[in-house]
Amino acid sequence: MPTPEEIWAAADLPARRLAGVALNPSSPEDVLLRLLADGPEAVRMVLCRDRILPDAVVEAALHHPDTRTRSFFARNPHVDPAQRARLVDDPEWFVRAHLAAGPKVPVGGTPRPLPDETTVYMIDTYEDELLHGTIYPHVSPELRRSMPTHPVAKVRRLGVEMWDQLPATTRAALLADDDEGVRDRAERHVRLQDPAWVERELPAHSCHARWDLLLNRALSRAVVDSVLTAPVAEGERAAIAANPSLPADVVVLLAADPDPKVREEIARRTDLRPAELRALATDPDPKVRLALSVHPALSEEERDAIDYEVPGGGYFPPYRDSYTPRDPRDVRRNADSRHPLLRRRAASDRSLPPDLVERLASDDDLGVRVLLAQNHPDAPAPLLLRSFLEYDGDERAHLTTRPNFPTTGLAAYADHDDPELRALAALDPQAAPATVARLTRDPDPAVRAALARHPNLPQQRLGQLLDDEELAHVAAANPALDPEVMHRMVAMRGEWR
Repeated sequence: MPTPEEIWAAADLPARRLAGVALNPSSPEDVLLRLLADGPEAVRMVLCRDRILPDAVVEAALHHPDTRTRSFFARNPHVDPAQRARLVDDPEWFVRAHLAAGPKVPVGGTPRPLPDETTVYMIDTYEDELLHGTIYPHVSPELRRSMPTHPVAKVRRLGVEMWDQLPATTRAALLADDDEGVRDRAERHVRLQDPAWVERELPAHSCHARWDLLLNRALSRAVVDSVLTAPVAEGERAAIAANPSLPADVVVLLAADPDPKVREEIARRTDLRPAELRALATDPDPKVRLALSVHPALSEEERDAIDYEVPGGGYFPPYRDSYTPRDPRDVRRNADSRHPLLRRRAASDRSLPPDLVERLASDDDLGVRVLLAQNHPDAPAPLLLRSFLEYDGDERAHLTTRPNFPTTGLAAYADHDDPELRALAALDPQAAPATVARLTRDPDPAVRAALARHPNLPQQRLGQLLDDEELAHVAAANPALDPEVMHRMVAMRGEWR
């Protein structure tokens, strides 16, 4: 069965034009229904997967006789999840598998979860191979919090995986659960906290299981000593340095380890004693000092006394919503800090109160500003534009999708050296037709494609682009395209003259 990429690569020019019509926000409902009924596979793919759909088209997609077409709709991130949920009992496993996999969303995006009752039904009834590793995008924060005590046993089994966050009473209930699968998972977590069991099960060769146990599980003194004296692989000393079960005397030992990577991991521990804090604060390695400088036990004055430097640039992405809300007091303390890395932590919190949003929007640290712009739903328009102008990371384009991103005046960047700034003109509803037409001939293909969809594109140039191998599908998605041309394309199977 061809992949979506292969389906698109096999589409000829007429089919690509029809795909553009399928994505055109001005396409009449009857055109969309016709394309869904007998359009080529590439057209049905983008129609069902890549746009919001009128109710009549949704109904037709849900009952389409072609399995692949229904599967495309199952992965549509734009429609109401309750509409996709209606495929939960589709007779074809292929459709159910795509529903379980969830929609593809841009970097930093979070798919809207299916209704809780649908997610619970899938967990309880779907085969394991349909759910393995795929169900969590569908789980709402409310359902996730209820999982350890949920009345459905298979849901509780997933809830056991939150073991480290659960109170003692909930853990005890899971260990005594009526369901054998729940008990087995709970007992495994108890074993993982047993150093003797970890010692017996620790693989003797370097592998994922060994690294997981060294990093996260309760370690016996014998295991710790073996890593200190005869590690199986490079980096194991740094791995145990981050392990919460590490004995206090070994923490002291590794705080003076000759490997700066080990000392850097030790510097991140919350259980450091004053002597280790003082020693690491003056460590010869700048990465160690930087790691130590954000330690929660330090006062602002103690942080200021550390010779640390926050590297320029960085990775400032949008984050998914956290299932565990941060303590508002910690967030405010971080926002008030003089340390840029702590203010960055605060800036990435989507529930940041308005007074802190206002303050951090004018912070002198690029990372603080961009993280606030990337993550806060009320990030102000000036901050969003400033962040786009100043940040050049891979997630830069996400900023233009934020609710308050400005549009008016963006055509002023039409002559900028940076093609991503020139492409901003595509968002400006007042961009001059001549400017739009000129940018469809831009040397950068992304700029050409962005402007080919601008509704101010002159009709003559729009007609030329409909015959352009590269841009025909984008031009056909232009909302200024004459509906008569759309109907003609559909009637002539993608031809339009």
